[in-house]
Amino acid sequence: MTIFTALMGFLLLSGMPAQAQAPKALSQPSYPVTLTAYNAVAAQTDSNPLETASGAYSNPEVVAARSQDLADELPFGTIIEVDGSNASKETCGYGIVAPIIGYRVIADTMNARYTDRIDVLFAMKSNYVMSDGSTKNAGMILGICKGITVRVVGHVNINRIPKTQAELAAIVGGGTKTIALK
Repeated sequence: MTIFTALMGFLLLSGMPAQAQAPKALSQPSYPVTLTAYNAVAAQTDSNPLETASGAYSNPEVVAARSQDLADELPFGTIIEVDGSNASKETCGYGIVAPIIGYRVIADTMNARYTDRIDVLFAMKSNYVMSDGSTKNAGMILGICKGITVRVVGHVNINRIPKTQAELAAIVGGGTKTIALK
């Protein structure tokens, strides 16, 4: 107890606050990208569609691919938040599919012909009934979204990617609620 009392006295006499203050939040790196979608099928990937370029399982709930030019900024295991608030509306259905995008882990790489692009993995059965009664895959609805911003919000070990949005949100600090971002 005397060590604690001496330390408190020192802090008070030196003008330092007796309570520790939380460090200021660091700014999160963000990148302007074009957002598209893909499905884990051979026609849209390589010959092994169930395995990403990082070796992780192609989990359509949490995986995203990045263009090769973003490899240094968004290495495998980077958790991103997608902000579509400034997306061009002509070719982009972000507002419709945003609830199933949530946070994403960079675990895959796109073909070298693409630059400044994020490709969100969707399940083949992530379909929506449109206002005209037709059924469309989420990737088709998303389309090509220019004006998207992705923010780095964390990192995970690529060998231990969370399986659900709830698990991913808990890592980021968003609790266990379903994540629907901007």
